[in-house]
Amino acid sequence: MKKTNKIILGVAAAAAVGFLIYTIRNRRQSAIRHARVADEGYETAHDILFPDKKSRGRKLRFGPVLPE
Repeated sequence: MKKTNKIILGVAAAAAVGFLIYTIRNRRQSAIRHARVADEGYETAHDILFPDKKSRGRKLRFGPVLPE
C-alpha cells in the first residue's frame, strides 16, 4: 500500500470516529434535555425551557415582565 493511501485511510478513519463521537454526544445531550422536560411536566413547554436563541425577537423576554 502506498504512503498516500495510508494517509488517506487514516484521515478517513479519524473523520469517521469524529462523526461517531459527535453523534453520540448530540444524542446524549438530547436525551438529557428530553428527560428534563419530562421531569418538569406538561405544563412547561419545551420552547420555554430551551428557547431558540438564534431566532428570537429583540422585544421577546422570558420570565416575569412588569407592564410599563
